[in-house]
Parts: sequence; structure tokens; C-alpha cells
Amino acid sequence: MAQAQDDFTRITSPAAIESLLDQLIEPGGASLLIDKPASTPQPVLLMEQSPGESLLLDLTAIREVSSDLKRGLGFRLLGQVDGKMVRTPLLKAQGCEIVGDRVTCQGEYPHYLEELQRRESFRAQLRLGMEVGAILRGDGDASVQGDLKDLSLEGCQLELPTSVASLLSGSASPLEIELCFPNGTRFVIKAAPRHRAADPERQAMRVGFRFEGVSAAQERKLWYFVREIERESMRSAGEGDHGRLPSLLFQAQPAAEPAVGRRNLQEYPTPMARRLARVAGYLDAQMLELQKGEGIDSVQLSRHTDLLLLLAEEDIEALLFATRCLYREPLPVRHGLAVAVHLLALAGGSSVPRDLRKAVAASALVHDLGKGELPRSLLSATTFGPAEYEQLKVHVATVLDRLKSCQWLSASVANAVVGGINERLDGSGYPRGLSGDQLHELSRMSAVVDVVDAMRRDRPDRRAWSIDAVYRHLLKEPGRFDPRWVKRYIQRFGLRPVGSLVRFTGGELGWVQRLDERGRPFQVQLTDEIEPPGKALGQVVRGDVVARLGEPAEEVPVST
Repeated sequence: MAQAQDDFTRITSPAAIESLLDQLIEPGGASLLIDKPASTPQPVLLMEQSPGESLLLDLTAIREVSSDLKRGLGFRLLGQVDGKMVRTPLLKAQGCEIVGDRVTCQGEYPHYLEELQRRESFRAQLRLGMEVGAILRGDGDASVQGDLKDLSLEGCQLELPTSVASLLSGSASPLEIELCFPNGTRFVIKAAPRHRAADPERQAMRVGFRFEGVSAAQERKLWYFVREIERESMRSAGEGDHGRLPSLLFQAQPAAEPAVGRRNLQEYPTPMARRLARVAGYLDAQMLELQKGEGIDSVQLSRHTDLLLLLAEEDIEALLFATRCLYREPLPVRHGLAVAVHLLALAGGSSVPRDLRKAVAASALVHDLGKGELPRSLLSATTFGPAEYEQLKVHVATVLDRLKSCQWLSASVANAVVGGINERLDGSGYPRGLSGDQLHELSRMSAVVDVVDAMRRDRPDRRAWSIDAVYRHLLKEPGRFDPRWVKRYIQRFGLRPVGSLVRFTGGELGWVQRLDERGRPFQVQLTDEIEPPGKALGQVVRGDVVARLGEPAEEVPVST
């Protein structure tokens, strides 16, 4: 008799159980998984079965597990029969003994088995928040880090930096892939690239691999990984058993080494920029989820907004500068980070309840991610007609709809920030054409912050504006932008804001990193290049900047 359970089929027929176990009684036929953290399947010899009574196992090759079994820890037997994955329920040892050099154990007999049909085309997808790093190695010392996106018994898909193209073309096949799970588990296997798809905007490449020369031991581990990814994915999605325990593979351990991943080897000009990159990585992944029709992950949004608030509380000026350093990220990610951080700086402080600051920041972080679903031709258009304008409005409704699952996030704040950030006082904005008193105070503030950041970036129809030109434009448009918030913005961030590239009367170029109490540059990092902050940064000048460099003569626009 077979009974479906989860995506396994439960086998309860005594004759079928006996037949399946018989086929595991051969060298390499079975593996043993101890029920404890960080445990992985290990080869075991199933010597014989006494149907309905017991199993006899040879533990000689893994004698160290006998102490765990003696202490009463449960275990499962895993194996494959005719292309199907087979596992026992948790069993207990009934006794272990040492005879000469051999270690044997008698265990309970399973009253059922669970069977999973092997599906060669099936790939276990990693959901948002399930991070598994990957190291791809070619000939010699050539290597690159990336992220695992899906895994099957036959192969996997990795997201890698675009620099991987030279490794793929310059190395003999097969390559070596090392998967690095959060709990410290590492797995190495040979693989050959089969297909690739570049994503220039994200400076990333998706590469599909097919495993080669897979051993029986590797196949058992792959089966375990695939199953655990499926299980954790269903748990994090809230499907099935809500009491399901987290997968041990995804229980992060205190990192003895830097995390492995696509962003890990990127160079960031400041420590704060590297920390902010974690939030950027979440937003990038969340945007891809939206493109697939998925919702906004409530837990991940909350965690990463908490991290952003922590960074803001630690050093808001360092965080403001960091938003100008992540120029490799997609525009909706960079823009969302900058708007969120500037809103925190403009409206932050102990007088504003933390829950409100968190709701505002979270809404700002995701407010533009819906643009990831819009046609690229629309986003690169230099002119907009009525039809294109209607298409553009859709991204607002997309984000508001996907935020409904975030129960902790105030709906009124989300509607004011996400729904109102593109509205204008005179009713010329979108999506609803609200005007005057119809606009929430948060909408008025957000609109100013949003447009300042947008105008300081390149657009298909124009180059980035200087901050002077942006301020003049806003001050001339009191009918569209709330003059109170325009003036508050200028007062808070100054004429040469943190993150400005400034040319001084002494001839030097430098990035403004901190301001003094009068809003004048207090810390500047010199550079010879008119480009986003990166490798070209030089000496840091701190203190009396004017005495050393001269007066700030002009801002040099740089789209970051």
C-alpha cells in the first residue's frame, strides 16, 4: 500500500518494504544520517534485515557515529532504488558491538519507507533568504565566487559576476564547483557549463551546469541537499506543516571565514558600503522575485530594514556616503537605498517613533522595485506619450499589492510613501493625480527626497544634474513640490551634501564624506577621476578642509 505524504510516497506494504531494503544491501547502496545539527549522510553497509524485527548495520567505516547511536540519537537510512530516492523514518539503535576490527549495530526495523521518484529535470529552487555561496574554479588558480540559485541531481544554476566569461572560455571542461552552505557544509563536484544568460544591468550572469563523473557518495549528498532545499523552501514559504523545523543546512554558524557569494569579492571604498551591500543584495533578489510574480518577503524586508536602521543609528554620514558607492547595483536598488537613507536622515531622530521610521524606510527601499517588471524599452525611452505614461504607473500598484502580506508594515505609511512619492502638489503626478490637501505629509516629504536623488542620476534623455541646479529647480516649482520640505532638505544636507564630488579652488577634486556644524565639508577624500567612488580614492583630508584645499568651488555631477 502506498500513501502520499509531502512530495514523498509512503510505502507501508511489508513485502514492498522488504524488497526495497533488499536492494540497499550492497556496497554503496545505503547511507546513514544522524539526527543532529550539521549532520550529513555517511556511507554505511546494510548487512541484513529481519523483516518486522531489526536491521543489521556495519559501521566500521564510520565507527565514530556508534557513540551517538548508543546515546539514543535517531538516524535515517537513505538510498536509491531504480532511480527512486528511498528513506526510512527516524530509527533507534538497539545495540552496538565491536568484534575484532568491525563495528556493527542492530537497529529498529522501519514500519514504512518513503519514496521520491527521481525527476531528472526537477531543480530545487532557493527562495529569498536562502543563501548558498559557490566557488567556481578553472585551470590553475583561476576562480570566481557566486551564488547557488537552484540544484538538481543532474546539475545546478549559479549566478556569477560577468567576469566569469573569461574563466568559462579559458578553462578546459569540466570545472570544479564548491557549494558553501550557511552551516559550514562544503561540497565539491565537477561540472561543465551548458548555458548562460547575461544580465548587463545587474552585472551578473546566470550559468547552468551539468555535473560530471558523479560518484555514489556524491549522489547521496546531492539527494540530501536537494531534499533539504525543498524542505526549507516550503517552510519559509509557509506551506504545509507550519511546525516544520528549519533545515540544519541553513542554520548559519559564526563565520570563521568571510561569506562566499557574488558580492563577496567586490571592492567597496568604505566598510559602511560593504555592510550596506547586504541590504542591496536583498533588494536585488527581491526585485527578481517580483519579476517572477512572487510577493515581497515580509520577514526579509523587516530584517534588512532593521539592519538599515542600525547602520543609520551608528553613523548616518558614513551611510549617506555609502549610498553613492554601490554603483554596480541595478538602478531601482540604488535609488531605493538612497531615498530610504535620506528619508531617515531628514525625518530621523529620537522624537520620531522607531516603528514609524522603520515603516518609512521599508516603504522607500522597495518603492521602485516594481519597475523591474516593466519593459526595458519603456525604461530606456527618451520621450513619453500617454500610452507609455500609463504603463509606467503600473509599478506603483505592483509594489503596493505585494506589500499586503507584510502585516507589520503600516498600510497608511506604505500608501503615503510608495503610493504618494510620485504625486505632485498640482496634481500632475501619478498614479492617482492627487493634489494639495489630498497629499499626506509623508508623501510631500518623500516626493522631494525622491526627485533630488533621481535628478542627480543619468537618465536616457539627459545627464545627471548638479545639486545647485536641482535646488534651483525645486525652489522655482512651489506649486509642484512642498516649499517647506524643499527648504528642510537644503538645510539638512547643505549646499555640498555628503556624497558630492567637489572641485576646490585649489584645484583638487574630492568626495565630501562629512560636514561640520555649519554644513561645510569637514572630511573629504581626494580623487583624480570623475567617476563613482571606487579604486581611485586617495588621501583623506579631515578638519579645516578650506585651509588645505580652498573653498568648494563647484559640484561635479557624477551619476552613481
